[in-house]
Amino acid sequence: MNVDFKGYGENVATFIADSGVAVGNIVKLSDNFKVVNAASGDDFIGVCVGVRSGYAAVQLSGYVEVPASAQIALGRTGIAAASATAVATAQNGTKFRVIYSTSNKVGFIL
Repeated sequence: MNVDFKGYGENVATFIADSGVAVGNIVKLSDNFKVVNAASGDDFIGVCVGVRSGYAAVQLSGYVEVPASAQIALGRTGIAAASATAVATAQNGTKFRVIYSTSNKVGFIL
């Protein structure tokens, strides 16, 4: 039996994109309606799933799988950006439901 959460509760919104934003990046708000790449320790709003003509489609809810800087505990766990391309455990980070975790990848519900 295969288990797959892709597509679960997905919600995507369009924002103005900073020049460095790319598909798969962890992003945060920088100004009204504008996103930039998150940096280490930043809270984030979602994951960029598309970029075109200066705009970014950002997944704001649902299941995502992204790189992790280390294995993250299962369950409701505090997470923050580790970089623009990965997340890490953060005691004061936003709590997400982590349902999949390896030493370099994590799956959680935004």
